[in-house]
Amino acid sequence: MTEFNILISSAGRRVELMQAFRDALRDLGIKGAVCAADCSAEAPAMRLAERAWRVPRCQEAAFTSELLDLAAREDISMIVPTIDAELEPLSFCRKSFAERNTFVSVSAPETVMISVDKALTHTWLAANGFPTVAQSTPDEVLRAPAEWIFPLIVKPRFGSASKGVHYVRSVDELRLAHESEPGLIVQSVATGSEYTVNVYVDAQGKCVCAVPHRRIEVRAGEVSKAVTVKNRRLMQLAQDIAETLPGARGALNIQCFLSNDGIINVIEINSRFGGGYPLAHRAGAPFTNWLVEELLDRPVTAKFDAWTDDLVMLRYDQAVFQPGYEIRATEQISTVVSGVGSGRHAISGEGVCTKRV
Repeated sequence: MTEFNILISSAGRRVELMQAFRDALRDLGIKGAVCAADCSAEAPAMRLAERAWRVPRCQEAAFTSELLDLAAREDISMIVPTIDAELEPLSFCRKSFAERNTFVSVSAPETVMISVDKALTHTWLAANGFPTVAQSTPDEVLRAPAEWIFPLIVKPRFGSASKGVHYVRSVDELRLAHESEPGLIVQSVATGSEYTVNVYVDAQGKCVCAVPHRRIEVRAGEVSKAVTVKNRRLMQLAQDIAETLPGARGALNIQCFLSNDGIINVIEINSRFGGGYPLAHRAGAPFTNWLVEELLDRPVTAKFDAWTDDLVMLRYDQAVFQPGYEIRATEQISTVVSGVGSGRHAISGEGVCTKRV
């Protein structure tokens, strides 16, 4: 291997994650590039990657085949998926990628299916004795509303980034939500402060680090303000969940609520890098480094709790500026976007890697 090239898939706005992988390559003294793939040429991360390619949407049948060809042709050592919709297809294709010398940083299909299906998440948590909220379907709640205390939370069974999540304060509101949007689930309201615990699971299935952060403010489903909290109960619970999942691997995050009287309720499991991972990274838990160390058979430097407590993250917007004709050119024909992470990139007509979608 002459270079260790990393591809962030569905890169979108995950510029901080890209930088974390750049930190890993620099820290470990490894030559390589941090690249991006997305279905949109307007994704900011596409303009800030060393190399970037437009690919089909992850819901399309051509997604995995295009990514397989891209990985082989561009000598991609590792693919890092970032959104729920691509986890299942990439998880099922891990062996195909491995045959082309590309590691996909994703858990086994069994864990992925548990995490992306909120009904299955609840069933799995309850079956394994982990604390969670009461959950049901709108039909079941409407049949016996007296058994439930309103308000309740309704959310899509398959969804992410808090899309479609809202309160219903009465039977009538629940009935209207059910009629307006099929496939909802209903949950009791968890009280207290919301936490995300970023965990790293090594190749042997051991959770080698757990970093909780309290969510201070959330914008568009992603944490914008948060603070690390070295709460041992949350850390132990997250470790137990991660090590019980069937085939968890790499970066995951577990969302829960901790009430004022100490009651914990787990509400979601995400088997991918979470949007708030940069806080754990800056606190001293560089999951990105550990992933690369493992793949290169180096000693893994992970430590369970050697990270900074009470570190606050306050996010703000940055902008990428580029001539419109360059972005339009990428939309009109499938080209490689070339650059060095400078924020202003040129479009190259060479290295065509995708069909027009």
